[in-house]
Amino acid sequence: MLRASILATATAAAPAALRAASQCETETLLNPIIFQRADPQILRHGEDTYYFTASVPEYDRIILRHASSIGGLSNAEERTLWRRPEEGVMGGHIWAPEIHRIDGRWLIYFAAGNSDDVFHIRTYVLACEGDDPMADHWSVLGQLETPWDTFNLDATSFHHCGVDYLCWAQREPGIETNSNLYLAPLASPTSFAAAPVRLTVPTLDWEIQGFKVNEGAAFLAHGDKVFLTYSASATDDRYAMGLLWALADADLMNPESWTKALGPVFQSAPEHCIFGPGHNSFTTDKCGRDVLVYHARDYQDIEGDPLYDPNRHARVQRFGYDDNGVPVFGKPVRSGPLRQDDQT
Repeated sequence: MLRASILATATAAAPAALRAASQCETETLLNPIIFQRADPQILRHGEDTYYFTASVPEYDRIILRHASSIGGLSNAEERTLWRRPEEGVMGGHIWAPEIHRIDGRWLIYFAAGNSDDVFHIRTYVLACEGDDPMADHWSVLGQLETPWDTFNLDATSFHHCGVDYLCWAQREPGIETNSNLYLAPLASPTSFAAAPVRLTVPTLDWEIQGFKVNEGAAFLAHGDKVFLTYSASATDDRYAMGLLWALADADLMNPESWTKALGPVFQSAPEHCIFGPGHNSFTTDKCGRDVLVYHARDYQDIEGDPLYDPNRHARVQRFGYDDNGVPVFGKPVRSGPLRQDDQT
């Protein structure tokens, strides 16, 4: 009886698997996938739903769109989930939202300044009041309780070995940097179950161009290792991605478990007219292949403050791994159609 049940389940699943395989082979991704959307995140939920959120050039709202494929996000309807108040707390710059499903609840971590100081950046959490993030109401759950009341942003959550973690960037008193990366297990969406640990401080030459920054972390698990990518330096053509890794069965709350790459793992490719790639996330396509999601500009020269140049576009490309199971991102691909075998 059990064998018959398994066979019936497999038979029912086969057409869906064939449809997914067919779709991934025929879908052509076009870069940029979405224009003027920085700090992009694509979250795959189940087999057939992709959610996309990002910073908008006006820095005034949190948006979300969804589609049944990565390519479908390009023309998907975009919903505004929340707008900043006209004054007061959270009335300043709204940056880098990320959507996560934690303990059966839809949450969005985002950074916000105040109306009287737009760079008084702190991390807040939005919560969805139902199971449909595109249709149900969202409201502010609260502010993330970080160790210090200082500049902090770019919170990302991941689940590993039964624990929900949060990784974020923050300025720590006594350390002369703009932001470092920290990690802690979550007790609630806004509080930690243990004291945070500092994972990395920007000290390498490539991390301190313009600003001393480690930010925009993203989690990736593969084989016997786990990885955290991050971005560093000013948000112009010097912006680039770095990499931390640890053994999957290591104590992730021990900073000595993590190894840091000495150079950037993804950076500007002038020969492809792609500049300042970074603030990435990860997803998988319909074939189960790993996909890097990031923003970049298609020109180098910027007038004024790079933060107010609107043309950081959301882009995607597939990537693979070396013989040691470490991701190899290659170079940012040129704008235009992404070929099935196009990794570099």
